[in-house]
Amino acid sequence: MARRSKNRNKTPEIAEIKQALIESLDQEGRGVAHVDGKTIFIDGALPNELVTYQSIRIKSSYEVANVVTVLEESDQRVTPKCPHFGLCGGCKLQHMDANAQVAAKQQLLENDLKHIGKVKTQHLLPPLYGPTWGYRHKARLSVKYVDKKQRVLVGFNEKGTRYVADMNSCEVLVPEVSALIAPLQVMIEQLSIRNKLPQIELAVGEPDLNGFESNQNPVIVLILRIMDVLTMEDEAHLKEFADHHRVQIWTQTKGPDTIKPFWPLNTSEFKLPQLKYSLPEFDLTYPFKPNEFTQVNPQINQMMINRAMQLLSSQLGEKIADFFCGIGNFTLPIARSGASVLGLEGLSNLVDRANESAALNQISNATFGVADLFKMTPESLLALGKFDKWLIDPPRDGAYELVQAINIIETNANTAPQTIVYVSCNPATLARDAGVLVNEKGYILKAAGVINMFPHTAHIESIALFERIVAH
Repeated sequence: MARRSKNRNKTPEIAEIKQALIESLDQEGRGVAHVDGKTIFIDGALPNELVTYQSIRIKSSYEVANVVTVLEESDQRVTPKCPHFGLCGGCKLQHMDANAQVAAKQQLLENDLKHIGKVKTQHLLPPLYGPTWGYRHKARLSVKYVDKKQRVLVGFNEKGTRYVADMNSCEVLVPEVSALIAPLQVMIEQLSIRNKLPQIELAVGEPDLNGFESNQNPVIVLILRIMDVLTMEDEAHLKEFADHHRVQIWTQTKGPDTIKPFWPLNTSEFKLPQLKYSLPEFDLTYPFKPNEFTQVNPQINQMMINRAMQLLSSQLGEKIADFFCGIGNFTLPIARSGASVLGLEGLSNLVDRANESAALNQISNATFGVADLFKMTPESLLALGKFDKWLIDPPRDGAYELVQAINIIETNANTAPQTIVYVSCNPATLARDAGVLVNEKGYILKAAGVINMFPHTAHIESIALFERIVAH
């Protein structure tokens, strides 16, 4: 069971216990109430619940609080599956029914579009959702050697702190990875550098039936961030762990360019299984390195790509741009339609991987380039040429500079595509950019909806379709 160190999240003694009726959820999965003219954000509370709470942060216009007692429960409240819920900061919403989580996220998306972007969608897309447990194929776990306890903790950070949660399993990680948490703790305790190993980054790929994984086990890579030199005995422990649990161990000593395989290694007699994921509907396979960005939930990723393709409706002969293309997650499916596609991305290593995947999948109608899309100007956008359609999949900062750079004047300098499909991991920046497209650039927000890429967390992935109004 999870255990909390004494006094880590001690509630201020001056905060009295008060009562509130919860009105909604905020972007961080906290219940929102109003008491004595102030907004109260209450962790652990759900809409329509009557609770008592105690504030842990008091400001002039708002307070942040924890639930003390739920006096009247919501019918959306469920028993969390994970024994570490409430201590571990990896999940915020396990106490809420999975379907209710999706509905709440859809409401938050609509609210942001209305209040931030001053726009409203013509059509709400049905939400995309899938498995709610064991879905996470990428994660970064913290590691801490606790000298007083003479033991190692491996897991996500505690909620609201930098302390590592005392946990031995994780219900949202792939089961094969969850099962490694306890053995990792034991193994790291044996290392001479146990207090110089702060982080483990993990990546899971599809089974490699041509490598040593001759069954259906996934390919698992663990990147150990090490801050000191490994002894020969340390190396022996790592190799024994990798062999016993059939995982690959990579190491990182400084920056990302120092990430490299440690054990097992490729040899002339032995081919190391490669991380990869596939999109069977498009007959595509994507190899990737463990530290390269890929979606954490491959099943939802497939559903998301299918929806994006339906909304984009790319056709033979069209010219399409895929901005923030990464390793070509959307670019290559678009190319399968016969359209000519340009994928642009800010990180050169991802562009290299996209080109590798295009060659592997024998795709010749997709090209890739490196570009800082956060510095896009009307002139640099014009230099790319005119595109019939865009797909945008930016990081949390959104694509403000890109959409602002669109020139809608009906001249040869017009750079406005007819259709834009916008995939977002932050509803606030999507709403902001939607406001630009609709209120300044002459687009209609035709459709929008959520994608539950991260069940049991407050993270909201969404997708939106914009169509340009053409004057007659």
